[in-house]
Amino acid sequence: MEILGTTLRICVDDLETSVAFYERLTGSSALRFERGGVSVAAVGCFLLMSGPASEIDVLRKVTATIAVEDVDESLTVLTEIGAKVLVGPVPTPAGRNLIAVHPDGSVFEYADRRAVPES
Repeated sequence: MEILGTTLRICVDDLETSVAFYERLTGSSALRFERGGVSVAAVGCFLLMSGPASEIDVLRKVTATIAVEDVDESLTVLTEIGAKVLVGPVPTPAGRNLIAVHPDGSVFEYADRRAVPES
């Protein structure tokens, strides 16, 4: 499994103010989407999230997003080396992801950019 990069996950109260700051910081425009009642803005290597406390409290537990070539391969490797997959693989607006707990207790999202075939 090749790790292609990481995204820092930041839960914010005011998404608009935060997006403006991170767009200036990175020189990038935000890519925005909604997922499960949470508003998300991807700006450079930052993933800004804002929404109901019940959703954000869960998202705060995920340390970072790890970009991989193939989430299915990550699933195989992670389970072979002792990680516990909590969710996924599931489709996302950009590809697919899964959430896994490493043996040390840290929680990570693994995401690829492979489109899910339409049925």
